[in-house]
Amino acid sequence: MKLTRRHALGAATALAGTVALGRFSRPVQAAGVTEFHMIEAGGASGDSIEAGYIAPFTKKSGIKVIRESPSGFGKLRAMVEAKAVTAPLIELGSAELEQGLALDLVEKLDWAAINPDPIYPEAQHEYGFGYQYYSTIMAWREGLPSPTNWVEFFDAGKFPGKRALPDYPSFVLPMAAMAAGVAPENLYPLDLDKALGFLDSVKDHISVWWQAGAQPPQLLKDQEVDYAIAWSGRVAGQPGIVSSFAQGQLDLAFFSVPKGANPDEKAAAMGLLHEMSVAANQAVAAGVISYTGPSTTLDALLPQDRLGEYPTTEENRKQQVLLNGRWWYENAELVEQRWQEFKLSL
Repeated sequence: MKLTRRHALGAATALAGTVALGRFSRPVQAAGVTEFHMIEAGGASGDSIEAGYIAPFTKKSGIKVIRESPSGFGKLRAMVEAKAVTAPLIELGSAELEQGLALDLVEKLDWAAINPDPIYPEAQHEYGFGYQYYSTIMAWREGLPSPTNWVEFFDAGKFPGKRALPDYPSFVLPMAAMAAGVAPENLYPLDLDKALGFLDSVKDHISVWWQAGAQPPQLLKDQEVDYAIAWSGRVAGQPGIVSSFAQGQLDLAFFSVPKGANPDEKAAAMGLLHEMSVAANQAVAAGVISYTGPSTTLDALLPQDRLGEYPTTEENRKQQVLLNGRWWYENAELVEQRWQEFKLSL
């Protein structure tokens, strides 16, 4: 998992249309588009895009898609401001999408051309296609007492041991707020005083503040910590590690069109986004990495003996709260200031 990703915000209603291939193949052929680039986050997630979405898109359209990585807001801004947009699609987290929208760095999607299969409303942003969910959840070493919520997770009396937490406020302050007694449905707007005050009260039990998604599972396996907050795809289904989506924070990565993208390439890219809405394609992608696409009918296509690993199955989705990317964008400076002040106290 990389940091420059992931979050669901406003929705735009997908417009009905004809079969997707018919909608995009004619203008693409007329424009003579034979290939285009996309900028994604890389790693196993990029491999899942290749297997699940690019392969069927290229088979149908004959258009080659060249992946580049890593993605992120910095790359988006640099391309647009230099008027050197090299790709019609770039992967963004929801707070990054909100920032790009505020600075006029992204274009509206053509949802009529995308003509998506049924997907969750939060994945249908006017300026972004929410293609992949992941969660921030609790995990612990097998054989240890099992917490069922964040109050228990941080209770060092009933659940003794060392803990590893993310050194990123958006992935730890919501959990701290819930541990301090905020109900998941009332999580946003986030009470920074309550969240940071709680973390300050338990900081003596935090052994590691991690910065890379690979750290929590390795720390647990090496028995350097007993409990950890981790990204779901890193720990779900891992031998020797138990994890739970209870009160997890569900997050969403988007693909957006940079302002000034080649219009013919953008038209072609809408066909690729359609493929990202197809449940069968999402099942292929989920076989590469344990994250799920936005289809409302995906559960039946996933391995039934591994449903507990995926963030958007019916059982796991209902236990979680959706990260509010707009709030994180609007409060970014304040959060960073308060976070750095807190870290100085460690």
